[in-house]
Amino acid sequence: MITTLITGANGEIGHSLLETLSSQPDRKIIALDLAPLGDALARHVHVHVQGDVSDPNVVAQLDQHDIDEIYHLAALLSTSSEKNPEGAHNVNVNGTMGLLMMARRIGTRTGKAVKFLFPSTIAVYGMKSIEEKNNAGAVTEFEHLQPTTMYGINKVYCEQLGAYMSDRFGQLTDERGAKVLDFRALRFPGLISATTVPTGGTSDYAPEMIHAAAQGKAYACFVRPDARIPFMAMPDGVKALLDLAAAPMENLTQRVYNIGAFSPSAEEIAVKVKSAFPSAEITYAPHPQRQAIVDSWCGDVNDSAARRDWGWTPDFDMERAFNEYLMPIISQVYAG
Repeated sequence: MITTLITGANGEIGHSLLETLSSQPDRKIIALDLAPLGDALARHVHVHVQGDVSDPNVVAQLDQHDIDEIYHLAALLSTSSEKNPEGAHNVNVNGTMGLLMMARRIGTRTGKAVKFLFPSTIAVYGMKSIEEKNNAGAVTEFEHLQPTTMYGINKVYCEQLGAYMSDRFGQLTDERGAKVLDFRALRFPGLISATTVPTGGTSDYAPEMIHAAAQGKAYACFVRPDARIPFMAMPDGVKALLDLAAAPMENLTQRVYNIGAFSPSAEEIAVKVKSAFPSAEITYAPHPQRQAIVDSWCGDVNDSAARRDWGWTPDFDMERAFNEYLMPIISQVYAG
């Protein structure tokens, strides 16, 4: 039996991950979220802890279980973090540190490494100008790491914190000399889900555009038509987490991996939306702060390390993401 903790279980990735993992009979799932789980999600879990991931009392409840894997999804996202930087630091940094320390204690107690899957973000990149962004092309994991947002700063710090805790502090000090913490991070692009509408993310213009069109609502996009960042269909995001978790430790050459799928402009997304919903009314009303954040993020990522080390490849390119996943499911949701 594999005991798996999912923090932020009520979020976009949490929904999909819970549904996928709960289909495996050898899983005991512990879910943590600030809000109560709905009935549809609650039936997938064995233990539900409600509370703040940065609360030591909440972590103490989790520490009672011999956890094998942690999917640490709980976070304050980019736009929300800009509005509340102190809260973002508390949740994104202090919450992560508390869980890393807990994982080390559990690994020491059980004598086996706890896998710690950490969703990072393209917000860790920081481009000083559109010219720099355009000239950078597809960036690697080690370039342009000067984030301009609280969210990006939090995430790049936690990437390094997790690597330190795993490589140096995550070793047993007794004669076993065993590894007790195995930190692995993915830098996600903007994730687009057919079943949930995100809140608090700067890449939300893509899913918001689709969901508004499906409901027959006008949508004013908060970035320019030429704004471009990487995106990914939600099933590929979950697949990437599970694939990285399953990869043998000896195959991994780094702690943090880019993953990519497609990198459309806002206008290219609008064209796809209008092809499915011809009456969609999409206009552009760039929000200065959110536009500046998108401009600072890379236009594409180099994910060759993930492809080489653990066989990453997305199932959904842009055409398939829209034609086979997003449009059919979203249309059914609102038609129903």
